Amino acid sequence: MIDEVFAEAKDRMAKAVEAAKEGFATVRTGRANPALLQNIMVEYYGTPTPLPQLASVQNQDARSLLVTPYDKSALQDIEKAIRDNQALGVNPTNDGNVVRVNLPELTEERRKDYVKLVKTRAEDGRVAVRNARRKAKDDLEALKSEVGEDEVGRAEKELEALTKTHIDQIDKALAGKEAELLEV
Repeated sequence: MIDEVFAEAKDRMAKAVEAAKEGFATVRTGRANPALLQNIMVEYYGTPTPLPQLASVQNQDARSLLVTPYDKSALQDIEKAIRDNQALGVNPTNDGNVVRVNLPELTEERRKDYVKLVKTRAEDGRVAVRNARRKAKDDLEALKSEVGEDEVGRAEKELEALTKTHIDQIDKALAGKEAELLEV
């Protein structure tokens, strides 16, 4: 029973770490990366649709992305969705077949804003890991009468070590992203 609680907690914590890393990937650095456009929602026939379902996104070079829609009628909607995304701060161009997204050089102030955003996402990830720990602790407390206090105490210590490991993974990813953002 303790193993089941542990497996569930480990799974939830791993998902929280992955979600934090995916959140980091959507914050732009000096380089163009297709992941920047991953979370953009496009109004397509009245329905918000994720951009990757409507178009392929490729690196054209270090500072630009090429968005090729599967349906040419969605070109205007894709361009509008990218332009309206405040986090990117870009002005895409449309040549009738593809949308080109040129990423301007980041200013020092904008880099610092992005670092704050990344730190916020890291804290959200840490909170998710702690919530998984709290749920696992509650589940262990419920098992105390069945398996004994010693087993639960040992499991709680292992749970703390597991929590620290996952929070350290988030912190390591944060440090890497922060260094990437502040690199000129």
